[in-house]
Amino acid sequence: MAKVTIGKKACAVNPLKMSQPIGGAFAFLGLRGAMPLLHGSQGCTSFGLTLFVRHFKEAVPMQTTAMSEVATVLGGYENVEQAILNIHKRQKPEIIGICSTGVTETKGDDVDGYIKLIREKHPQLADYPLVYVSTPDFKDAFQDGWDKTVAKMIEVLVETPTSTRRDPARVNVLPGCHLTPGDIEELRTIFEDFGLEPSFLPDLGGSLDGHIPDDFVPTTIGGIGIDEIATMGRSAWTIAIGAQMKRAAEAMQAKTGVPYRLFERLCGLLPNDEFMTFLSEISGRPVPAKYRRQRGQLADAMLDAHFHIGGRKLAIGAEPDLLFDVSSMLHEMGAKIAVAITTTQSPVLERMPCEEVLIGDLEDLENQAKDRACELMMTHSHGRQAAARLKIPFYRVGFPMFDRLGAGHLMSIGYRGTRDLIFALANLVIADREDNRQPTPDTWRDAWHETAGAQPDSPVVAPLH
Repeated sequence: MAKVTIGKKACAVNPLKMSQPIGGAFAFLGLRGAMPLLHGSQGCTSFGLTLFVRHFKEAVPMQTTAMSEVATVLGGYENVEQAILNIHKRQKPEIIGICSTGVTETKGDDVDGYIKLIREKHPQLADYPLVYVSTPDFKDAFQDGWDKTVAKMIEVLVETPTSTRRDPARVNVLPGCHLTPGDIEELRTIFEDFGLEPSFLPDLGGSLDGHIPDDFVPTTIGGIGIDEIATMGRSAWTIAIGAQMKRAAEAMQAKTGVPYRLFERLCGLLPNDEFMTFLSEISGRPVPAKYRRQRGQLADAMLDAHFHIGGRKLAIGAEPDLLFDVSSMLHEMGAKIAVAITTTQSPVLERMPCEEVLIGDLEDLENQAKDRACELMMTHSHGRQAAARLKIPFYRVGFPMFDRLGAGHLMSIGYRGTRDLIFALANLVIADREDNRQPTPDTWRDAWHETAGAQPDSPVVAPLH
């Protein structure tokens, strides 16, 4: 059992965590025709927007209530009202998702009260989907903003079913923020291969998978629709992926009665065995042959790569669910998780396969990796300078990943995703060994010649004793 420690520094140096409102806005980006709206200053929104655009290399819709110093002191009702009216008139989104920020939370704006007044004052907005989530960025982190927002979507948008009849083929899927659009598309394929009809909330695989629309759309260009969300209470099961989604799964069960199953991990051999077995049980179908073959490929990949990964000391910095998922898989491969840094509290941290988990920043990750002689670092793109200073291989995971292409298509779940992650890490280790000229059969000969004082072209003859 790992010891969870909270950093005591007065400030974050090279922060690891992203803020709650960005996590909340990220969840709204998985809805069709959505417009995320941050209730705060323009800088709060522009910072988050920059991260999304650099990560996905796509146009990302996001608006702000543009709070000034005076408006913040006096209250933001007029700013919220004007923002909603302008967005409703000009962009015409299917839903507006509102996330608070630190500046308005410190003031204590009653945004739920504002929305009630706006609906009464403007009849055209009486039944218009407006979802507000309290996400102050002076506490918690990206993952917390995501899970709060998904739970609030369920509370506001999902209808209580009038009948106890459920569609046995339909399942609700609540993915954590650590899953990429590529992961979600892989999950969609797996569910459909079992004859199931998944409804993902949110569905980043439909909105941020990098496709180009036929015409310009000022809102999100894909994802799950409001009408589909409303009928999620008719599904037979809810499947939550990541411990962060337990709150949302419980909200779904409380409102609709749909039972849920939580999978904290989907990276690794055994977690996917459990996942496939469960899908086989609820669908009444055997596991398709393609996944039996993929399982064999993963087992072979683990065998091939453990020579390069096993025994290595790793330093990993990520949101709790991603940290737990990837670290557990690498521990099963024989790697030693020497340094584990995360952003916020989570029940999975105590079950991390290491001695200690620190809630800290990238400076902590670098210092501990140096002290413990780590041989590989894994975190998002802001950790690249630390890895360069330590002269160790660096693998990018999590958000943001802005200095490489294809971040939205990377996979780490399922048999295929786990296999590809293992190969990527092993190849990184092999490349580092070649670059640093560690001993190989070719370099042994050169080293012997240098020691014996022989010329490079002279024959290698063992000395006589």
